[in-house]
Amino acid sequence: MLLGLNDVEISFADRTLFSGVNFEVGENDKIGFIGVNGSGKTTLLKLITGKLSADKGRITCASGAKIGYMEQFAFKNTDKTLYDEALTVFEELSDMELELAQLHDRIDFGDHSDEIIERCTKISEEFERNGGLIYKSRTSAALMGLGFSESDLSLKTEVLSGGQLSKLQLAKLLLSNADLLLLDEPTNHLDIQSVEWLEKFLLEYRGAYIVISHDRFFLDKVTNRTIELENCKIRDYKGNYTRFLELKKEDVERRRKEYNAAIKEIDRVEGIIEQQKRWNQAHNYVTIASKQKQIDRIEKTLEKPEEAPETIKFAFHCDDGCGNDVLEAKDLSLSFDEKTLFKNVDLDVKKGERVFLIGANGCGKTSLFRILTGEYIQDKGTFKFGARVKFGYFDQAQRGLHEEKTAIDEIHDEYPTMTETAVRTALASFLFKGDDVFKKISSLSGGERARIALLKLMLSGANFLMLDEPTNHLDINSCEALENALMNYDGTLFIISHDRYLINKLADRVYKLSESGAENYAGNYDYYLEHKRETLELREEKPKRSENALGYKQKKERESERRKLSSKISRLEKRIEEIDEIISEKTNMLNETEDYEQTMSIYTQISDLQSEQENVMKEWETASEQLEGFENDETN
Repeated sequence: MLLGLNDVEISFADRTLFSGVNFEVGENDKIGFIGVNGSGKTTLLKLITGKLSADKGRITCASGAKIGYMEQFAFKNTDKTLYDEALTVFEELSDMELELAQLHDRIDFGDHSDEIIERCTKISEEFERNGGLIYKSRTSAALMGLGFSESDLSLKTEVLSGGQLSKLQLAKLLLSNADLLLLDEPTNHLDIQSVEWLEKFLLEYRGAYIVISHDRFFLDKVTNRTIELENCKIRDYKGNYTRFLELKKEDVERRRKEYNAAIKEIDRVEGIIEQQKRWNQAHNYVTIASKQKQIDRIEKTLEKPEEAPETIKFAFHCDDGCGNDVLEAKDLSLSFDEKTLFKNVDLDVKKGERVFLIGANGCGKTSLFRILTGEYIQDKGTFKFGARVKFGYFDQAQRGLHEEKTAIDEIHDEYPTMTETAVRTALASFLFKGDDVFKKISSLSGGERARIALLKLMLSGANFLMLDEPTNHLDINSCEALENALMNYDGTLFIISHDRYLINKLADRVYKLSESGAENYAGNYDYYLEHKRETLELREEKPKRSENALGYKQKKERESERRKLSSKISRLEKRIEEIDEIISEKTNMLNETEDYEQTMSIYTQISDLQSEQENVMKEWETASEQLEGFENDETN
C-alpha cells in the first residue's frame, strides 16, 4: 500500500464536500478519479499532498514513498529557459555531474590521491545507477512528446503561455520518478498527438497514479480502477471508465432493489405490530417490542438511493432549413509573420453532416474557423456558405461574453424578446439557479462560462454550428449532455475537438489539418486511426515489394555490401582479440609494479582500452545485425 485514506471529511463554510472517504492505493493502481465540477476532486488531491488539512479522518503514506503533484513544481526563476526549468527535476544528478567534472579536473592536474579516486568512482557509479547518462535526453524527449519544438526549448519561462506552462509542469511531474502521481486534468491544453504520447508514457509507468480527467477515451486507455465522488461520497469500481459505467448501472439497480425490499419488509413488520396492538394482550407487547427492534435494525442499515447530480438539459434546434451545400472552401491559406499556418485547404460540408477538424496545436484550426466567421482574412483562396445558412459559433476562449455583465443580463441582452421568466428557465436548465443568475461573467469558472456560451448558442436557432473545443472545461456529465444534444440536432455540425470519445460518437467525416492542407477521412476517429495505420503498413511494405523486383545490378550491389560487412566483422573480431591481449599484458604489469605514478598511468591505459573495446563491440554488434538482415532477406 502506497496511500491510505480512513474516514476523511472536509467542509467549507456550511457545505460538506465529502465525508467518510475510505480507500487505499496500491503500487500498481492506475486510478481514474471522476465526479461533477465542484464536487471536491481537486480538494481531495490537495489533502493527499498536505496542502489542505482534513476536518476528520486520517491520511497515511507508505514510508519513503514519493508523491508527485503538478502544482508542487513552482517556477522559482523566470530567467531560466524551458529546458533548464525542466532539468531542475534532476538537481541531484546535475550536482553529481558538476562534482564529477571538478574531480576529473583535479585528476587531470595531477591529484591522484586515494581519496579523490575513491570519491570519483563512487559518484560515477551512483550517477550512472540513477540515470545520469540519459536524464538530459529523457527531458528533451518528454518536452518534445508533449508538443514542444526544438526551438521552444530555449524560450524563457516568463514568455510561455498558460498552456505551455501547464505542459512544462506536466513534463516535470512525469520525470520526477514519483511512486504516486496525482494528475489533475493532464490532457488540458494538449492536442491529440501529445495526449497519445502521454497515454504511452502512463501505460509504461511503473508507479501508481490518480488522474482526474473528463477525457473518457483517455481514461479508458490508461486506468484499471475508477473512483467516483458523487453526493459527498466515494464509490470504488474495478475497471476503466467504460467498465465503470456498466458496474455503476448494476450497483445503482442493486441498491434500489435492496432499498425497496427493505421498505417492503418494514411495511410488513409494521403491519404485524398493528395487528398485535389490536389484540392488546400482554404477550402481544412482547412481540411488538421484538418486531420494533427488527425495524430499528433494518432502518439503521437502510440507505436510500441518492438522486444523480443535476446536469445541463438542453436541445439545439434550427429555426429554418438550408440548401444541401452548407460550406465550400477552395485553396485557403493563412500565414502570420511570414510563417505559413496552412495552405491548399479545401472543404466541402453538406447539409446534416457532422464533420470534425483535428490537428496538432498551433496548426491553425481556430484560425481557419476565424476566417470562416470573418474575423481573419485569408492570404489566398475562397469560401462561401450555402443558401439560407445561418451559422452559430462557439469560441473556446468565450471572447463573446461580456465580463462586466451578470449571467441573466448576458442572455437577456442577446435575446431581448425573451421574458425574465423565460431567461431564468433557460439558465436553470444550464444549472444557474437562484442568486447564481446574478453572478458576473468575470467571476465564473471555466465550466460555468462554457455553459453560458452554449446556452447563447442553443437559443440562436442556427442551422450550422461551428464549435471550437466545446467539451473543454466541461465535466463528464456535461460532456454527455452536450453529446446527446448534438446527436439529436437536425442541423449541420463542424467541430474542432481533441475529444476522441466525442469524435467517435458523432463524426461522419474527419479533416486532419496540417501545413500542406486538410486531409479528408470518411469516418470517425477509429476509422482515421485505422486508415493511418494501414498507410504506415503500406509504406513499410513498399521496400519489400521493390526488393523482390531488384534488377541484376542492384542484386550485385547488395552482394558487394554483404561482403563488405563480412570483412568488417572479421576486422573487428581481430581487433577485439588484440585488445584482450594488450589488456592482459597491462594487467600483469599492474600486478608487478609498485610505483604509484606508473600504476595510475597503467590504470588509465587499461581504462582507455576497455572503452575502445566497448565501442568496437558495439560496432561489431551493429554490423552483425546488418549482415543477419541481409541473410534473412536472401532466405525469404
